[in-house]
Amino acid sequence: MAKSKFLKHTFKKITKSQAFMSFLSLVIYGYARLVWKSGKWSINGLDKMLSTWQKSGSIILIGWHNRVPMMPMLMEHAQGKMSALVSLHNDGRMIAGFLEKFGIGIISGSSNNNAKGAAVNIMHALHENTSVTIIPDGPRGPRMKMSLSPVYFASKTGKPIFIMTYSQKNAKIIHKAWDKMIVPVPFSEGVYYISEPFYVPADADDKTLEEYRQKLEDLANTLTWQADKEMGLPRIDPQTEAKTKRYKK
Repeated sequence: MAKSKFLKHTFKKITKSQAFMSFLSLVIYGYARLVWKSGKWSINGLDKMLSTWQKSGSIILIGWHNRVPMMPMLMEHAQGKMSALVSLHNDGRMIAGFLEKFGIGIISGSSNNNAKGAAVNIMHALHENTSVTIIPDGPRGPRMKMSLSPVYFASKTGKPIFIMTYSQKNAKIIHKAWDKMIVPVPFSEGVYYISEPFYVPADADDKTLEEYRQKLEDLANTLTWQADKEMGLPRIDPQTEAKTKRYKK
């Protein structure tokens, strides 16, 4: 019993180490590159995003947590620097390592940890023409429910929001995961959808910000459902409440 407990403790310690997270991020990076290179992908809305990006200097890019793995692939078309808001605990460290391999900078923070510091860094980045990626239903959920942060930053900076989502034929869905993570597979057909630019008035009050937040959430879900339907995947519905016990500080 003591030996079993020791092994369990040791394994847990190893899997939470920085070295293990770095190794895991490298494996996922290599797999994502394989999926991208071996697949046949169509991208809808890319030209509009790139032209707007060039004119505005920076953009706010958002996508759902269950679509993170293949989002960085379009960075090869980037019109400038990009950073991502990542909560650096548990799998957040792995995601950070994964994104950094694509040349994406990391802004540490979340709605629950270092929120004020992260907000200042995001505002600074956008004003300095570094675009920012935000996963507005992560890291705690609820799944496919939009937080207010992208709308707030768009209002304060005048920068456009773009929604990015994708789907793929034969992709696997981790149904037990809180976000129903989509795991793409090599040698398959996939599709990206990128929205039109989404602007928020600089003088928007709380009521107006909420109206825009809801519009943004509805659009993100509509595009995601459209992509999944096209690729033959079942519809994934939003989660009603967050799984607040997924992470331990």
